[in-house]
Amino acid sequence: METKRIIISGATSGIGCEIAKLYIANGWKVGVMGRRVELLDDLKRMNPENVYVHQLDINAADATENLQQLIAAMGGMDIYFHVSGIGYQNTVLDYDKELNTVETNCKGFTRMVTFAFNYFADRGKGHIAAITSIAGTKGLGVSPAYSATKRYQNHYLQCLAQLAAIRKKNIKFTDIRPGFVATDLLNDSHHYPMLMQKEYVAKKAYNAVCRTKRVKVIDWRYRLLVGAWRMIPNCIWERLAIKN
Repeated sequence: METKRIIISGATSGIGCEIAKLYIANGWKVGVMGRRVELLDDLKRMNPENVYVHQLDINAADATENLQQLIAAMGGMDIYFHVSGIGYQNTVLDYDKELNTVETNCKGFTRMVTFAFNYFADRGKGHIAAITSIAGTKGLGVSPAYSATKRYQNHYLQCLAQLAAIRKKNIKFTDIRPGFVATDLLNDSHHYPMLMQKEYVAKKAYNAVCRTKRVKVIDWRYRLLVGAWRMIPNCIWERLAIKN
């Protein structure tokens, strides 16, 4: 059988790194992208013949050119897995933090996912997966930009799924929505309930993509939480003192 090829953005650490390890262990050709090449090189040492490293910043104007170079080096791409993202608790509404979050989670996300969609549309098939968040379910006052940009990502993937159907393109989509995960993104002084380990989340994400799940909320506790959130009317939600 032909070896399947996946490219993962944001694979330098956290969930992206753990997802890359799973695909490497299962014999895939794996392209890993991120800003810190020295961390990506650790992944390459796991399987030098099947791991391809490329430095890439999704906010840079040449990001898609770099992605194209990596695709060419691998001889193609079957799955694009977008993990790159940032976020903050920002109740003081620090201007730079809000704009940086929008830049990465909206503009950078759109840049990469749109390129992947067009690549797969030309090729005739493909699969786009992304780590988004349950934060997109409702507007969270402690993390305004993060919550809003995750809602944007949820909707953008849904729009592309509908567009693929309209254009009769065989492109699959998997929107993976974890809750709080113990990564560098949460390396601050705040307390986070129901904290999950990155290895656990990566395994659930890997299985969701293998099974071509359209939307996957990780895990059952967060599925219950999200279901409850959706039942709360906005007039009540906006008066709740949700701190995490």
